[in-house]
Amino acid sequence: MATFGTLSDRLTETFRNLRTKGKLSASDVDGTVREIRRALLDADVALPVVKDFTAKVRERALGDEVNKALNPAQQVVQIVNEELIAILGGEQRRLEFAKNPPTVIMLAGLQGSGKTTFAGKLAKQLQGEGHTPLLVAADLQRPNAVTQLQVVAEQAGATIYAPEPGNGVGDPVRVSRDGVEHARRQLHDVVIIDTAGRLGVDAELMKQAADIRRAVDPDEVLFVIDAMIGQDAVNTAKAFQDGVDFTGVVLSKLDGDARGGAALSVASVTGRPIMFASTGEGLDDLEPFHPDRMASRILDLGDILTLIEQAQQAFDEEEAMKMAEKLATETFTLEDFLDQMQQLKKMGSMKKMLGMLPGMGQMKQQLDDFDEREIDRTEAIIRSMTPAERRNPKVLNGSRRLRIARGSGMTVTDVNQLVQRFEQAAKMMKTVARGGTPNIPGMGPVPGMGRPGASSKRGKKGKSAGSRSGNPARRAAENAGLGTNQAPTGSGFGLGGQKAPTEDDLAEIQKLFGKS
Repeated sequence: MATFGTLSDRLTETFRNLRTKGKLSASDVDGTVREIRRALLDADVALPVVKDFTAKVRERALGDEVNKALNPAQQVVQIVNEELIAILGGEQRRLEFAKNPPTVIMLAGLQGSGKTTFAGKLAKQLQGEGHTPLLVAADLQRPNAVTQLQVVAEQAGATIYAPEPGNGVGDPVRVSRDGVEHARRQLHDVVIIDTAGRLGVDAELMKQAADIRRAVDPDEVLFVIDAMIGQDAVNTAKAFQDGVDFTGVVLSKLDGDARGGAALSVASVTGRPIMFASTGEGLDDLEPFHPDRMASRILDLGDILTLIEQAQQAFDEEEAMKMAEKLATETFTLEDFLDQMQQLKKMGSMKKMLGMLPGMGQMKQQLDDFDEREIDRTEAIIRSMTPAERRNPKVLNGSRRLRIARGSGMTVTDVNQLVQRFEQAAKMMKTVARGGTPNIPGMGPVPGMGRPGASSKRGKKGKSAGSRSGNPARRAAENAGLGTNQAPTGSGFGLGGQKAPTEDDLAEIQKLFGKS
């Protein structure tokens, strides 16, 4: 996540230096805590939060849980992770819906914090969960605020209640009250009220927000705060808490390049949980806030759970089962490859997904250099092929490849590289499907990738390796087993050598697709 990139880099470097030490002395701990304090202050985390955080880390790092640990450095990282989770709110808090609909959600925050965009994102997410949200345009002060909400509502496919044109015309308190009544009559189970903001905190802003709260008695009041606001985030949050009070916090613009650490202070200073994180401009770029997952991202420990959840939303279970069978029967073709790429694109930015993997902070340059348009180029090449060519790339002679290159706006070299990469990937997946160890070019066999007991060794010229046991009876039995489990021959997926998959083959493929 770009906003916390600098903080993540500083903390990762601190822990990297710590891992070179077999045993930690008091001076090592003090030096580490000092670096953590500097990193947090440089990231605009509020001073009281930094003092409390580093004091707890130092106390625990000098205690028995580190002294008696087999790996003291890892134990310190674990302590920092746990304390970071604590200042981020501890546990995730989800929206609480009213027992008698509609559930009223009021949005508050400064002008430009992203309230209107968040209203659309939340409406779209709630619709995906089976709710029927109504957006109420109660920001009648900012120029074209009502028009903006109408555009956002249309993009989200949500219903909007906007009886007043805005631009200084209309009573926001009456609109909010009437909006809730309208939702009740039209059987909307959620109402999202987009209120006005100001460039700064003032008495008029607080009075209007407080009047709306009294008029509609909302079930949730969400304070939307710009993660790039800097040290003023804490003062703004305190002012809204005193003037309006809120039940949860929404961090917006987490895809920016500001230091953003002040946003980490809000939950600790106000005692209110962070409930959502807005990670981009698209209406799908909204995540429920998990303190433990955010702490892992900041410490470059990855966020595999969020990655899995996104994959489950994008990939259809029935299609995954069909793909598993194709992999096991060697009928995986470029058409299937195209379908998989299209489902992968539904998950969003590849850079964002790769950034969720552990240790990717150390490959920042490679991530920055990654060109997401490469997927579009690959898709263009495959779409320029005929169905027969996609099913059997072996028919691609020179003239066909030239035609495909011209049709896709690419070069013949690009087409050749795509076919070569596909064949290598097909062989690798076929090996994994059979329980073997894939051999990545330039890297050799990948350790720990086979089924227990599965052998990746092959004899020369197609002969099986055979058993080397000194017991003749055992050797004969093991060699007989090798013969019965011999993998089917074939030149690649969809290119001959088909064989029905065994139950073990299908089970392994299902595991690869995350299905138990």
